[in-house]
Amino acid sequence: MITPKMVKVRQEFPKNQIPDVQDYLQKELEQHFPQVKSGSSIAITVGSRGITNRVLIVKTIVEYLQNKGAKPFVIGAMGSHGGGTPEGQLDVLKSLGFLEETVGCPVFTSSEVVEVGKTPSGFTVYCDRYAWESDGIIVLNRIKLHTAFRGPNESGLLKMITVGLGKAKGANQLHKQGPSKMSEAVREVGGTFLKTGKVLAGIGIVENGYDQTAHLNVIVPDNIIEKEQELLLLSKKYFPRLPVEQLDLLVIKNMGKNFSGTGMDTNVIGRNKIFGTPEPKNPKISRITVLDLDDSSHGNATGVGLADFTTEKLFQKIDREKTYLNCITSTYVQRAMIPIVMDNDEKSIVAAISSLAVDDPLKLRIAIIDNTLELEEMYLSESVLLDIRGKVSIKSEPTYLSFDEKGELTLK
Repeated sequence: MITPKMVKVRQEFPKNQIPDVQDYLQKELEQHFPQVKSGSSIAITVGSRGITNRVLIVKTIVEYLQNKGAKPFVIGAMGSHGGGTPEGQLDVLKSLGFLEETVGCPVFTSSEVVEVGKTPSGFTVYCDRYAWESDGIIVLNRIKLHTAFRGPNESGLLKMITVGLGKAKGANQLHKQGPSKMSEAVREVGGTFLKTGKVLAGIGIVENGYDQTAHLNVIVPDNIIEKEQELLLLSKKYFPRLPVEQLDLLVIKNMGKNFSGTGMDTNVIGRNKIFGTPEPKNPKISRITVLDLDDSSHGNATGVGLADFTTEKLFQKIDREKTYLNCITSTYVQRAMIPIVMDNDEKSIVAAISSLAVDDPLKLRIAIIDNTLELEEMYLSESVLLDIRGKVSIKSEPTYLSFDEKGELTLK
């Protein structure tokens, strides 16, 4: 198969960054966190996403609370992820570095929820049993674009309340609303939960395009809805994207829940695969092949159905029970459908190129990325570079795609 030469490039994103996360967070806590009674138990929510500085942030919160005489603990708050079981969610937390010896407090998971109220529209408000039985909850999460819906509140603190603390029941209830109503539902359920007085504070994280902590705010409960909206707008300015809007082929080396809730971020690849919902206008990518499933995803291949081609190694890593539960709970079942499976990286890429049936393969517009979260460096074919010269810096000489004896892609 004839392929175009590829060039490694680097694109620049806004570099706003908190230089000393621990010191910054300590000052935020001293300034905005309410007084706590000695001996009070406080739950800190932790999800399944790969958030930079996640362990340091939680450890800092734990030490602050312990110095005030409180008894903090980490609670796994991740909807139906980890197979929806306490054991599976504990495995996810451990893989992300959340162990008692690393954060300095107990780490709990549970699939049990209690009903704590009803919203004006009739939604049931659920909460993880451990968290509800505590003396107070700190809602911690990264704030960013969601992969299924748009609105003033997307992925963040209110969604952590609605889905993370609500577990599978909360997730299922939310996703039944469909993308057009999910932002409103998140705001209503989260807002109702905040009125219970159980939340002591929200801690919102915004990362820049290099996955570095750009903003870190301790937010009093009455301000969480509005502050999250403000931080979401900031996150959009940092959000990393491909430097082009039209490709013949996108090769994604790795997918997984640690990179995106959908394994591959829909905002990056321009595909939603939600029945009855129009696909994004940009970017336009004719073929996507995904080569591997990151081990940190624990077999959850939610989003694999967003690709057209994949490999046997990825297919063999899929835990169908975890993947299907995630997609059935979200109602987006198309995202669990298996693409065309080829023996290895080389055959998967060749098959994708062959399916395009182009007259001149040397003119193909191809991009190769590590994953959809880390987009500062990538390989682009020479024809793509013609469109964006001056927008990216060149990091290598043009080179053909290369594979080892097992057919594994060797471009680093």
